[in-house]
Amino acid sequence: MTARVLVVDDVELNIKLLEAKLASEYFEVLSAQNGPRALEVADAEVPDIILLDVMMPRMDGFEVCRRLKASPRTTDIPVVMVTALSDVADRLRGLESGADDFLTKPVNDTALFARVRSLVRLKRMMDELRLREEVYSLFSTPELAGGPAADVAAARILLVEEQGFAASRLIEALAPVAASVLRATSCAEAQTMLDPSVELVIASLAMPDGDPLRLVSQWRATESWRQLPILLMADDGELPRLAKGLDLGANDYLIRPVDRNELLARVRTQIRRKRLQDKLQQNYQRGLSLALSDELTGLYNRRYVFAHLNEILARQPESSEIALMLFDIDHFKQVNDSHGHPAGDDVLRELAGRALRHVRSVDLVGRLGGEEFVVVMPETSLAGALVVAERFRAAVAAEPFVIEGGRARVSVTVSIGVAVAVNDKETQESLLKRADDALYAAKHAGRNRVATLPGGNAAKAGAPLPLAAAS
Repeated sequence: MTARVLVVDDVELNIKLLEAKLASEYFEVLSAQNGPRALEVADAEVPDIILLDVMMPRMDGFEVCRRLKASPRTTDIPVVMVTALSDVADRLRGLESGADDFLTKPVNDTALFARVRSLVRLKRMMDELRLREEVYSLFSTPELAGGPAADVAAARILLVEEQGFAASRLIEALAPVAASVLRATSCAEAQTMLDPSVELVIASLAMPDGDPLRLVSQWRATESWRQLPILLMADDGELPRLAKGLDLGANDYLIRPVDRNELLARVRTQIRRKRLQDKLQQNYQRGLSLALSDELTGLYNRRYVFAHLNEILARQPESSEIALMLFDIDHFKQVNDSHGHPAGDDVLRELAGRALRHVRSVDLVGRLGGEEFVVVMPETSLAGALVVAERFRAAVAAEPFVIEGGRARVSVTVSIGVAVAVNDKETQESLLKRADDALYAAKHAGRNRVATLPGGNAAKAGAPLPLAAAS
């Protein structure tokens, strides 16, 4: 995972040190040496994350953070405060000003990289949900449009803690935000107690019956719990395990002894994000019931796909790539002629399902009409898109489609055209035209294959231009 990181520090040596560390992990680094300049860079460049020094002249990090969070353009950018101070009051002040985390100098490399990756993952998920909400709002009525997340109150929390006294103190401290706190005394019990009403899990790393990080891994691999906020607790000497937990998908952590105010600040942050995420997801689902989805397949329809593609191209960072995969069913008319239109509808529905199973959750799959479909893949190179396309083509051809209520099967193949936009000069029309030309080339070359053609920005970037045939 790569990202653009803004480093803000009044000491140039500190900037150079962080820049070298981040560059070694292939992050793109921007810099600013004071608060006002940081606000200018953040507004102009909109980085993925900001590492912000606290002690600076003219404007300290707390004020910079408050202003970043007050601006609609920068409010969603994760802010990590980096300081030589380790006092709890300073960490709390940072969190209250809107910071997402606090790192103490000298910064531990493992914790730094894990924190950056964790927060960037969260930001990209929120960006995608906001993008879909904005596209949806173009077609929705005002009363269905999204608004701010609900206040943080009456949350349902699962606490995974074996020590009775520590659990009692935590449950008492959580009273201002929790309607109920479920307590699991073992990892096995935590698995059975987790249900859809839980909005946050707080898990101690010191559990006698197993490794809580395995729980994190299992929950993140399960669709139902993939976005559930997880807050880890550990002793000061367990920083490598905490960093590993963040890499596995945990959202945040606390170091024992846990300060009550810091606990509440971090819990409020996670619950607020969860409720905003749920609200955006609800609006997204409600949008499907309007004129944004294809009635037969349940995929996005032509109108939504074009609106989404226009938005994502308009927001495309100069260094990013957007892939488009256009495909249709080979000899689909023969299916309708031989088996009837209801059987053809069965094939279209099953093809839609297979497409969804072979792309990422951030990719958009739509039906343009008839037997023609499209997949929009943000931050995807031509080589990566060709791999996905070939894997999908093979999966379609490998297994016959069930039709007529299970009474018959029919073999189906698809031809796929792939094109990639590599800079902000690309238009929706030109990208679709190149993908359509590639699809035509795949048809002309014999069908049941993937093709991409020279021309457009892909050719200028020196991208490979294979024509992959079915084996």
